Amino acid sequence: MTTIKKAAKSATIIMIFTLASKFLGFFREMLIANKFGAGAETDAFFIAMTVLALVVGIIATGINTTLIPVLAEIETKEGKDRKNKYVSNILNVLVIGLFVVSILGIIFAPLLVRLLAKGFSGAQFGLAVELTRIALLMSVFMGAFNIFVAFLHSNNEFALPAAIGFPFNAVYLFFLFFLALRFGIRGLMIAAVFAVIAKLLFILPSVYKNGFRYRFRINFKDPYLKKNFLLVGPIIAGVMVHQVNIIIDRTLASTLVAGSISALNFGLRLNGLILGVFVVSITTVVFPMLSKSASENDIDSVRNVTKYGINLILLITIPVIAGILVLSTPIVQILFERGAFDATATQMTSTALIYYSLGLVGIGTSTLLQRVYFSMQDTKTPMYVGIVSVVINIVLNLILINYLAHGGLALATSIALSVSAILLILGLKKKMGNIGGKSILDCFIKASISSAIMGVVVFFMYNFMITRFVGTTILNAFSLASSVAVGALVYFILCHLLNIKEVRMITNKGIEIVRKRF
Repeated sequence: MTTIKKAAKSATIIMIFTLASKFLGFFREMLIANKFGAGAETDAFFIAMTVLALVVGIIATGINTTLIPVLAEIETKEGKDRKNKYVSNILNVLVIGLFVVSILGIIFAPLLVRLLAKGFSGAQFGLAVELTRIALLMSVFMGAFNIFVAFLHSNNEFALPAAIGFPFNAVYLFFLFFLALRFGIRGLMIAAVFAVIAKLLFILPSVYKNGFRYRFRINFKDPYLKKNFLLVGPIIAGVMVHQVNIIIDRTLASTLVAGSISALNFGLRLNGLILGVFVVSITTVVFPMLSKSASENDIDSVRNVTKYGINLILLITIPVIAGILVLSTPIVQILFERGAFDATATQMTSTALIYYSLGLVGIGTSTLLQRVYFSMQDTKTPMYVGIVSVVINIVLNLILINYLAHGGLALATSIALSVSAILLILGLKKKMGNIGGKSILDCFIKASISSAIMGVVVFFMYNFMITRFVGTTILNAFSLASSVAVGALVYFILCHLLNIKEVRMITNKGIEIVRKRF
């Protein structure tokens, strides 16, 4: 239980920093929507960012994910100095590799855009190619950043990496406030490059403080480097599967009415608030702990942390789904509907948000379970599950787009991710035995009951408030915030009455803190 308490404390710190960063991030998205709307230009921008994620993000994320368990193994067997030397080695290899990949990406940018947005033509196609070439300039910085974040996490340093949203968004906001009208969408992409450089510079002092000293050394014969690349192959394939889901959505969306890609992007970003603040916070802290327990062959600890993490994700994502089903339109209106972002864009984004939200439980659970597999240096199982997931997504995309347009694309992704979570759970049960399925099912049922009641309360609360405080955006926001606050309180009380163990644990911890302080 000590490990779980440490995880809970670290996750809370990350959530606070991440929540603040996400507020800045959503303020950034609001300004982008205000300045550029949801049309042909923003569609081109988001396709360029998708190319970057495909060409560079997959490699960087794959290395980052496999690096943590490898660093845990090196430190356990050979000490911290050997670990620091290895970080320099893999940093140099990755930077050189990404430089070559980005040059090739710049050369073949027209082909990449054509593959990802077959509906683009003329000026929109040319703009997407230009923005893609600018986006690829940030590849090396992204790779170095991911290496350093993995290094800090392996040293149980979570707070500073969680705060990188501050410098990152500061660059964006400066551009959007003062330079957007002058430099347009091209300037926005250049600002994105400087934003990535800013977050890399932000964490460098902490990397140095944790003992890292850069060495210009490349040793391809390093056994750990070979191990990293053996592990990273399936990881990259698995990450590609997730990116392929997004790419397929946007490729098909490019054949629909203008603004469909942007609506999917904004809907995905809103879902990302929940995933980024809560789910990623939990998995970020849990992953190094799982890696350490797995390297010491402490399977009981792995089981306990896994069960606790899944239950926390259920307790967070299920009520969010209920809330989005009731409040999706006012959420989008208050956050985005101003300037170039009109009522049509609001309706399209609201539809995407609803269908994407249905997959929150699936993607949250999958994110955690993948880390469990990776901690045990099993990268093949998530890859195989991911392949199944993308096949399901493609089939459902082709069916549902005919009935629900871009909403069908979002729904297909949610269904595919939910199936992925189920398959990962079944595979983990075979690998480790019972992981607390009864406790997880009990938590799921009780959270669902509490969320359903909460959703009804929020629905009537919001409709009551909006008829009395209708008017300005501030009054509408007050009605929305009040309804959400009341809903959260109702949900917490119901979970407590239904005797959900994790909620009672949080309550007792809160009472203990209050008693100590007062």
